[in-house]
Amino acid sequence: MAEVGSGGGGSLAEQLKSCIVWSWTYLWTLWFFLMLFLVYVLRVPLKINDNLSTVSMFLNTLTPKFYVALTGTSSLISGLILIFEWWYFRKYGTSFIEQVSVSHLRPLLGGVDNTAPSNSTSNNGDTDSNRQSVSECKVWRNPLNLFRGAEYNRYTWVTGREPLTYYDMNLSAQDHQTFFTCETDHLRPADAIMQKAWRERNPQARISAAHEALELNEGFYRPLFPPLQAKRRTQNGIKLTICATAYILLAEEEATTIVEAERLFKQALKAGEVCYRRSQQLQHHGAQYEAQHRRDTNVLVYIKRRLAMCSRKLGRTREAVKMMRDLMKEFPLLSMFNIHENLLEALLELQAYADVQAVLAKYDDISLPKSATICYTAALLKARAVSDKFSPEAASRRGLSTAEMNAVEAIHRAVEFNPHVPKYLLEMKSLILPPEHILKRGDSEAIAYAFFHLQHWKRVEGALNLLHCTWEGTFRMIPYPLEKGHLFYPYPICTETADRELLPSFHEVSVYPKKELPFFILFTAGLCSFTAMLALLTHQFPELMGVFAKAFLSTLFAPLNFVMEKVESILPSSLWHQLTRI
Repeated sequence: MAEVGSGGGGSLAEQLKSCIVWSWTYLWTLWFFLMLFLVYVLRVPLKINDNLSTVSMFLNTLTPKFYVALTGTSSLISGLILIFEWWYFRKYGTSFIEQVSVSHLRPLLGGVDNTAPSNSTSNNGDTDSNRQSVSECKVWRNPLNLFRGAEYNRYTWVTGREPLTYYDMNLSAQDHQTFFTCETDHLRPADAIMQKAWRERNPQARISAAHEALELNEGFYRPLFPPLQAKRRTQNGIKLTICATAYILLAEEEATTIVEAERLFKQALKAGEVCYRRSQQLQHHGAQYEAQHRRDTNVLVYIKRRLAMCSRKLGRTREAVKMMRDLMKEFPLLSMFNIHENLLEALLELQAYADVQAVLAKYDDISLPKSATICYTAALLKARAVSDKFSPEAASRRGLSTAEMNAVEAIHRAVEFNPHVPKYLLEMKSLILPPEHILKRGDSEAIAYAFFHLQHWKRVEGALNLLHCTWEGTFRMIPYPLEKGHLFYPYPICTETADRELLPSFHEVSVYPKKELPFFILFTAGLCSFTAMLALLTHQFPELMGVFAKAFLSTLFAPLNFVMEKVESILPSSLWHQLTRI
């Protein structure tokens, strides 16, 4: 019974609160007119007319210099507010005044309802949408990421700019610790050193640690193998193997050419295969052996994929395609590396469009996560069938054929998934080196896709022309605002923040949907311009501006004076005295 009583008291308090909120939300006009009426009734005891006359006499005695100073100061203050608002909007994407108003004033006015939704269906829908938003804003490793030593560092040497952000490199360090380390690394001295090396922030410290891991027990290395490579030996009961992950680090960060990186990866492959075969035999002996086998599998897959990428970069594209196909057949469950995207790019280079279509048929499925590579490659294949003969003038006269309609729909689908890509493909926006991690549907993914696939679009005659004529039509099909999508989930609102962390500061991040300028920026800009103009005119033409100000004020207050006269004619002048007698 006590619980029921407390529940009834709580519901009554909530109803009272909702009534007060409703009154403040919808009846503020009534309060405003009530205050005006009260001020009018009390105008005699408050001596409002006398005070207004005094203020009017004081203002008439002021010189034009005062008005110049007043309008100039107002223009200066509003200009400073405008500069701050613009800076805040460029950095955080919102208005400072609007944010403060929403954060502090809206709760006071009852605009935020913290009560839980009573409908379980809506609650489940909100949960699903939030989960989808989180998954949409997940950062993925770029399957076509470049080599740090042979590509990223060379860009830094030439331009003096850092192409990778600290956030991006930190994510890569976390990936390396996940893929290349396990709980039993402390049992092997070389792996223990590499476990610390992956956590190092300084590149030179990582490279030195990798050399230290390779030079461990160098006296046991046999000269029949390449330098710094030997078979498994035993010392003091501890099994020593050549460290494959050390070669990976040196190939990624120390090698200054792709040829040198490939040589180091080939040495890593020999060591990785030995470790993989040994752990494969012992994986069922316990949880530690299973974790070690999982680590060795990740190492072997990573090495083979990077070797295939080296072959692709060195012009041996057919060899790269064979390596990728073999890798996907050998490890079909390791989809986290997205090797099929590397395969699609290599097949496009070979112009093997039938093979590209076969790969898309397998991975462009509704149950699998999409990417810009899949969506735009599908659009490219359909555009290839009609782009060489496509003419916008002819299409407007006779209409689109079935094949042209399919191509346009594929382009619309791709643009809806990632609307940033067309500007890079059409060279309306300059490209930079792609980051090591990308955000799906974001600017980082668009850069990574266009960096490698722009040449494939140029190779198909008329494909870019068809894209140029049709891509903007996508936005007429997407509902606005973006609460709902058309073919995909609504475009996530978190892409701009994540892309600013992933992309270097010298790159202007592409934002979708394009944010409109907040009201307060426009208001302060207009106020600053208007007050500056008033200050200039008052300084140049003081007498004329005085006449104009008097005429403007008399015109402005004419309706108010008319209403006051009508009210005085209706209400007796001694109303206050009658109220005091009552």
